[in-house]
Amino acid sequence: MTSVLVADDQILVRAGLAALIRAAPGFEVVGEAADGRQAIDLAAALRPQVVLMDIRMPGIDGVAATARILAGPRPAPRVLVLTTFDLDEYIYAALRAGASGFLLKETPPERLLSAIRTVAEGDTLLTPSVTRRLVEAFVPPVRAAPELSPLTAREIEILRLVGSGRTNAAIAEALVVSEATVKTHLARLMGKLALSSRAQVVVTAYETGLIVPGRREV
Repeated sequence: MTSVLVADDQILVRAGLAALIRAAPGFEVVGEAADGRQAIDLAAALRPQVVLMDIRMPGIDGVAATARILAGPRPAPRVLVLTTFDLDEYIYAALRAGASGFLLKETPPERLLSAIRTVAEGDTLLTPSVTRRLVEAFVPPVRAAPELSPLTAREIEILRLVGSGRTNAAIAEALVVSEATVKTHLARLMGKLALSSRAQVVVTAYETGLIVPGRREV
């Protein structure tokens, strides 16, 4: 059973999402939040597997709430953000905060349920190409990167390859190692850098200058 917390400040939208999820087999709605503050409190109290988070809410918005939730008790829930607009700066900020993906509010019900399952299982909803497109649209100037110092040379290479949009299988082929080895290195670097999602790995690769927007990676 996949447990879900629904956070949206519009009561009709929130009630509709909750009703849809409750009606689907294999899901349970453990709580509903009307704003970011409630989402943070309920996520800590109810420990859902997935938080369906509206990105624009009064007070503490979905981006700030995502960051606070993912900085809380472990294991942290997966956060799936909802937005009205495709490719806006809020989506980039949510991915940077650790969200596992995003959906437009016009998404069909079956797609919504599939997306919740996907992130509950630990996968990122965005394809590497979409993640890269988002990051390139909003990445700020390269910042200093002292946080990379704990990484080994191999972990930095994995970080760069994930940032370039490659899948684990493609990385394994490029480095002539197994996918299990790639996953191990990726998990270790994410732990060292306190990253919660693959999207955050991509953002970090850009923000630290390992990947340069507009330059094709070899």
